[in-house]
Amino acid sequence: MGRSRAAVNRTLVALVAGVVAFGLGAFATAQRLVVNSYGGEYQDLIMEAIIEPFQEAFGVEVVYDAVGSAAEDYARIRATRGNPGFDVVVMTAPEALQGCREGLLVEMTEDEVPNLAALNSAVRESAGPCGAVHELQYMSLLYNTNHVDPAPTSWHDLWDPRWEGHVLIPDITSIMAVYLLQMSSLINGGDLQNLDPGFAALAELAPRTVAIESSSAVMAQYVERDEAWILPYWSGRAQFYKDEGWPVDFLIPEEGTIPLIATLSVPIGAENRELALQFVNFWLEKEQQEAWALAYNVGSARSDLELPEDFTATQITSAEQLDQLILPDQLEIASRRTEWAERWQREIRR
Repeated sequence: MGRSRAAVNRTLVALVAGVVAFGLGAFATAQRLVVNSYGGEYQDLIMEAIIEPFQEAFGVEVVYDAVGSAAEDYARIRATRGNPGFDVVVMTAPEALQGCREGLLVEMTEDEVPNLAALNSAVRESAGPCGAVHELQYMSLLYNTNHVDPAPTSWHDLWDPRWEGHVLIPDITSIMAVYLLQMSSLINGGDLQNLDPGFAALAELAPRTVAIESSSAVMAQYVERDEAWILPYWSGRAQFYKDEGWPVDFLIPEEGTIPLIATLSVPIGAENRELALQFVNFWLEKEQQEAWALAYNVGSARSDLELPEDFTATQITSAEQLDQLILPDQLEIASRRTEWAERWQREIRR
């Protein structure tokens, strides 16, 4: 016997409901964004300042993948040919440039990421089309205010004989050491490519240091133990330790400085490319740039931010500050870094 019309209608309703549910489920899955970045304190800050507001604004789920350094994350992208299992990655300019050259990262346009237009053009160009600059720190000159008085003004102050045994410099495994090498060349008659004067200057300084360390965290321990009185150090962490009450201050020396350019990139095989680009654009919004700058004590490639005066006095936020940054060729650094590291071991690390 055939089914009643009511029964048939109930079956059709159930089928339609199932199709709709399946469609919504697929849509929900598509709205799951995986963001790869750093762990520890950084993770807490990014969740509060960026990820939670993004989830609320877009009604999506963000899975945070706190695995690896920038170099390790790019190695993962390369090993998987652009399909590493995350949609957005926080790296630095060298990885973004290398990924672009190797065709493993998405080239972002202003049509897809409108806030790219608000970034300083020189800084934006230095990171290439695959790296959206969301943060700027810089190599500052950090000093102990109890011992170094008056305050230093020049990179040359690292060589002041008064600080012998209390100078700390980074090892060549850190990009900070590469930037110090380049600045040491600039202030001694060389340039960003001819590093002979920098090698000579640092070879002279090395025996007078308290240590040569590759980790920023380890370098901070020397400062905390009152063993290191003057050293190059990233501005964001320098501000953090100053705010913690350490007897330290920091500045940009009169010869200028080189920034650490942090970038957002989208792997070419990202599962949720459109949402990933929306996330990048969201982080570059004026409001989010202000929130992140204050949360992590960093500068921005946007010059239209409204931030407290005491903050802008120490971080890169104005058009004038951005225009004065020294911007090395990051691809050249990548291609010559092994050569420089080998020479560093022979001449400086002896």
